[in-house]
Amino acid sequence: MSKKAMRAIEALEEAQKIAFAPFVFQATVSLRKLGIFDFIFDKRDEGGATIEEISEGLSLSAYGIGVLLEIAESSNLVDKSEEGKYELTKVGYFLNYNTTANANINFTNDVCYKGLFHLSDSIVKGKPEGLKELGNWKTIYEGLSQLSPEAQKAWFDFDHHYSDNIFEEALQLVFQSKPKVLFDIGGNTGKFAIQCCKFNQEILVKIVDLPGQLNKALANAKSNGFEDRVSGQEIDWLSESPKIPKGADQIWMCQFLDCFSEEEIVKVLRTCVASMDASTELRITETFTDRQKFDNAKFILEATSLYFTVLANGNSKMYSSRVMMRLIDEAGLRIEEDIALGEYHTMLVCKKK
Repeated sequence: MSKKAMRAIEALEEAQKIAFAPFVFQATVSLRKLGIFDFIFDKRDEGGATIEEISEGLSLSAYGIGVLLEIAESSNLVDKSEEGKYELTKVGYFLNYNTTANANINFTNDVCYKGLFHLSDSIVKGKPEGLKELGNWKTIYEGLSQLSPEAQKAWFDFDHHYSDNIFEEALQLVFQSKPKVLFDIGGNTGKFAIQCCKFNQEILVKIVDLPGQLNKALANAKSNGFEDRVSGQEIDWLSESPKIPKGADQIWMCQFLDCFSEEEIVKVLRTCVASMDASTELRITETFTDRQKFDNAKFILEATSLYFTVLANGNSKMYSSRVMMRLIDEAGLRIEEDIALGEYHTMLVCKKK
């Protein structure tokens, strides 16, 4: 059915779901956090569980469980039998047990939820007005190392969930040209640098990042025994004239450029170009909105763009490949290879013109 063909009553139902979406979301968070979803699922062989059984098993009030399960039933998260037993629907099951949904829910609740209240102000002012709910920084990247444990874990779990699964495939491609020196731009916790050192016994990696993240990444590299092969350089890409050294055979950046505006992306790439020679490969790995196989993946990326607007920096987003290719060309690079990577990602292998 096309959107135009939707009946008025169906359209109104969808509108009401959106109007009360925060209620459903927070009910879902509570059902997960309080263990109600788990309790119901564990009773699946018995046809589910009644409110009284859940109340007794979890030492929660029947009233509290009841209001949560009522909205959950209306939202197709649970089914209720004639005997009053609740079971998880497929939607409820995925909300509680799917790893992608888990990363998305925790990121939304622990990092973004309060900040999203300031979305309109962020659009008007072009600044991440919701960031004040987490701390007093110009961008979230300055404060990643200072976030609360819950918010920090949710942020990195979200980031790593969409990148870690491609590392093995990416490493095969990165090391085809037998690089000796690799620059990891925006290394976060140092995961990729450490994987590089495990994959190749001779590679030297330089992580280029903000001081807070860089210190953590280097500490992680040291704890893995690679302090002699992983070094670092502090950088502020938003400073007037950022610079990175020459000498890299490969420059790697994964889920990094979406953290900047179009103008800033060109600045970052031109900085890299200035350090490259004719043989240096720059590998840009991103999740492009126009390269997703499934609508739900595109939806996740578009929602993530709002995180950038209200919390991260106020001016970046998840980009289409068309936009990124234009910026790459503008920065003085040419694309040598365009490679689909994993379920969500594209790797663009670039050299200077």
